[in-house]
Amino acid sequence: MAKQTFLQGTIILIMAGLITRFLGFINRLVVARLMGEEGVGLYMMALPTLFLVITLTQLGLPVAISKRVAEAEARNDQQKIKKILTVSFAITAVTCILFTTGMILFAPFIASTLLTDGRTIYPLIAISPIVPIIAISSILKGYFQGKQNMKPQSFGLVIEQIVRIACVAFFVNLLLPYGVEFAAAGAMFSVILGEFASLAFMFYLFKRNKSIKVRNRFFHYLKTSKSTLRELFSIALPSTGSRLIGSISNFLEPILVAQSLAIAGVATTIATKQYGELTGFVLPLLFLPTFITNSLSIALVPNISEAEANKNKKLIHYRIHQSIRISFASGAIATIVLTFFAEPILTYMYGTDNASRFLVFMAPFFILLYIQAPLQSALQGLDLAKPAMWNSLVGAFFKFIVLFFLASNPDFGIMGVAIAMSVGVVLVTLMHLASLKKAIHFYIPFKDLSKMALLLLMTGVVGHLLKGIYDGIGQQNIIAFICLLILLTFIYLLFLLILRFVTKEELKQIPLIQRFV
Repeated sequence: MAKQTFLQGTIILIMAGLITRFLGFINRLVVARLMGEEGVGLYMMALPTLFLVITLTQLGLPVAISKRVAEAEARNDQQKIKKILTVSFAITAVTCILFTTGMILFAPFIASTLLTDGRTIYPLIAISPIVPIIAISSILKGYFQGKQNMKPQSFGLVIEQIVRIACVAFFVNLLLPYGVEFAAAGAMFSVILGEFASLAFMFYLFKRNKSIKVRNRFFHYLKTSKSTLRELFSIALPSTGSRLIGSISNFLEPILVAQSLAIAGVATTIATKQYGELTGFVLPLLFLPTFITNSLSIALVPNISEAEANKNKKLIHYRIHQSIRISFASGAIATIVLTFFAEPILTYMYGTDNASRFLVFMAPFFILLYIQAPLQSALQGLDLAKPAMWNSLVGAFFKFIVLFFLASNPDFGIMGVAIAMSVGVVLVTLMHLASLKKAIHFYIPFKDLSKMALLLLMTGVVGHLLKGIYDGIGQQNIIAFICLLILLTFIYLLFLLILRFVTKEELKQIPLIQRFV
């Protein structure tokens, strides 16, 4: 599989992300309708613990591998690449054993004491075998990313979702008669099978296309790779600090939410249900455009690393501007749709619009989330992972302060959690921008900011008019709803072209429309 350009690699990842998001929503619909809000709540409360353990296991190696492999590839240094892989596999082997064992041993304490719901022990234990699978998979992703070949992980993501969907309904239905906690464990086990299928596919491609043999003189290369270890950790440790802060934040969040709502007088079962609505129904919709921003972020790290190594400051600034422009364009339409059509979207998808107030409130703030990931990747690609880590820490700190004071107040309750999440997103994004401004004098020109505001305003006016038309129909009509969304999207694309959010040069890199540009 050949190397791709920045935009080509991004487009491949975006297409895979689009497919996996669609399949992922099918999976969430199946899970939500089979297990209900309480089952989704148990499922979502267990996930942050998994993410925390995965972050500890990886130690930030995927980003470091991507950057160092890209540098070695530019020099055609195959021995260096072998040392990078050798060290990475050795590190993850040790961390996998430690953290998988720890996750199983501490599951009862986490479930009963921290999460205040003993039933979460079943999904926690069920998900523990996924840790080594994802750890090895991340090394292979970092390797392919460093070679600027985004196809293996893109195909792997699609395979993972297909296998997960094929298994989730079976295992949830099989275990639901034994209790909602066992159904949640069955959903977790489906995740494991999907990740394993993805790993098997990428490992096959790695074995077929590799130009080096990792097992050949493995321990010799391991002993002579001290400098490689230092080079990896110089990126990995600060990067893992940012991820660790995010993972710890996600781990502590349901605990703090449960404790704060308990202070506010909310019963445990109600708190679990409300948290399930917020994190299981609302957040997936708000995070929907991130398949584009994450794709940009993945492709951005090796690209900026290469530009920095070549002292090409102009290209660095261009890539960051380009990423922000495309990320904002992908998020603005989602913000308008979710703000004006929250109730019908939630009703058609989940059969209830109870969480619509969260969605309407959070959507305008989360537009900054869509440019946050590329900004963080730019910092990491420039060896500025430490500022990114501190930004994440400050954002998490203030989020928890706001969460505790508001969620423990009966007048706010679960809405206090939504406010706190929005505060964290806005603060971290603005601090990332400030860090880039300080380091490389990067800023978003006033002209671009004006175009962003104009795009939101124009799309908002059209969205408001179409919402009035939908409300005038007088009853829920999914066909009319879909037609209105298609019309809004078409008008939005025209606005993007008029305001030049997408350039002619970028359109030329999209194979399907190359011939028409």
